[in-house]
Amino acid sequence: MNKAHPQDITLKTLTHYAENPDGFWQGTKDHDVTQNIHALLSNIQKPGPFKILDFGCGPGRDLKTFHDLGHDAYGLDGLADFCQMAAAYSGRKVYHQNFINLNLPASFFDGVFANASLFHVPKDHLTNVLETLHTALADNGILFSSNPRGSGEDLNGSRYANFMEKDNYQNIVEAAGFQLLEHYYRPPGQPVETCPWLACVFIKKS
Repeated sequence: MNKAHPQDITLKTLTHYAENPDGFWQGTKDHDVTQNIHALLSNIQKPGPFKILDFGCGPGRDLKTFHDLGHDAYGLDGLADFCQMAAAYSGRKVYHQNFINLNLPASFFDGVFANASLFHVPKDHLTNVLETLHTALADNGILFSSNPRGSGEDLNGSRYANFMEKDNYQNIVEAAGFQLLEHYYRPPGQPVETCPWLACVFIKKS
């Protein structure tokens, strides 16, 4: 079977979320990602407040949290409905950009929060996206990401997913100019082998 074009893969994922954006909000608005937010903020090596990009911000749950914590937070999402919802909920600027057509200011952000978003980037395009985020980060900027664990790509589901384990993912991100600072598995309190999520914190290398 011929592999789909990255634009088609991205459109498929966006179409999935566009079918029920309100349902996604209701299903995720109470998720506790305090551990992930702390992992990003605690590793930024300068005094706050910070410029934070919530990459794949969805309806704006975490974007509002960063703003409420006093940071200069920006959202980004590929779905127009989510961008409108996030801007209204958080009161913050939201970039309407899909993940494979990014246009971000250079050396601007102190941190990028990619919570359950980078795994939607087509595997063949992931390095390009990571390099763009590297350019958008200031010196010693921090990239946080949380992705589902596993191997291979899901091209047949209603949305695209790229599953990776720690070593493979680390190699890809570090090849794009980052260095791994720490990683952990979620949810907390479970044996590692049963945790479905891998969380990683990377620092931008000059």
